[in-house]
Amino acid sequence: MNNNIIISNEESSQLALEIAKKFSYDCITYKLKIFADGESKITIRKIEAKIVIIIHSINPPVDSNLIRIISLIYEIKKQSELIVAVIPYMGYSRQDRVFLPGEVATIEVLSKLFEAVGVSALIVLDIHSNLALKKFNVPITNVSAVPAIAKYVSKLKLQDLIIVSPDFGGNDRAKLLSQLLKTEYLTLKKQRDRTTGEITIISDNLCNVHNKNIILIDDIISTGNSIINATKILKKNKCKKIFVCCTHAILVNDARKKIIKSGVEKIITTSTKEGCEKIDIAPIMYTAIKNVVNKLDFKLQR
Repeated sequence: MNNNIIISNEESSQLALEIAKKFSYDCITYKLKIFADGESKITIRKIEAKIVIIIHSINPPVDSNLIRIISLIYEIKKQSELIVAVIPYMGYSRQDRVFLPGEVATIEVLSKLFEAVGVSALIVLDIHSNLALKKFNVPITNVSAVPAIAKYVSKLKLQDLIIVSPDFGGNDRAKLLSQLLKTEYLTLKKQRDRTTGEITIISDNLCNVHNKNIILIDDIISTGNSIINATKILKKNKCKKIFVCCTHAILVNDARKKIIKSGVEKIITTSTKEGCEKIDIAPIMYTAIKNVVNKLDFKLQR
């Protein structure tokens, strides 16, 4: 049987190629046909490999990308015993709990799907919450993008710097980044109306941002409303420049333009998004994949 192989969708192909080069693995993509009704049809050539690594985010269109990776794992499982699914952006990870009666914690459904099609291990990048991680029954590794973000930010050589999280959920992320950059951090208090979705930001110690350059850090930016609201508060308290760093820049409905218009200098992200600065995550993802593959290789040899 041949060496391990990497498969990706087109959107993740650059990351897949960089990681494949580090491993000296073959890297291929599958053929995708989208029918008039929106259905996806996947075609993949015959695979001969000990371990297959699939690199494929569940990003918008989320439902389409979910069914594609599930279908791909299902088909590859017929040909290879062990499959590692590397999902930098795990869609539905924000749906990790029930707030109102009748809601579905959809990440639990994804967990069952991955288990059912026979994935051996999962690797994700900054999944939204530890609770989401706990929903999975298959081995799952959550990689932090913060060290890669810190490396990028240090090259900006910003003086009078403070790290800000737009809400308490990102407190640990902001704290870690501040430790790596040897600077202060501040967490804003965000309140969200669970029925209307309206966001209100309140916070103490905002005087700390006066005359400071800001790194506003988050894991996912979708509509950008939290970032825009935080920017308004920070600007009102006479900060200097604001730079936004995030792991997953989904940026729907002209979110990038709206964020820049609110007063943000740059959006820096691991995602490949037009108009955003790009953080290289290939090294940290390579290390995580290598650790998982080594464990699976050990199992194969027993």
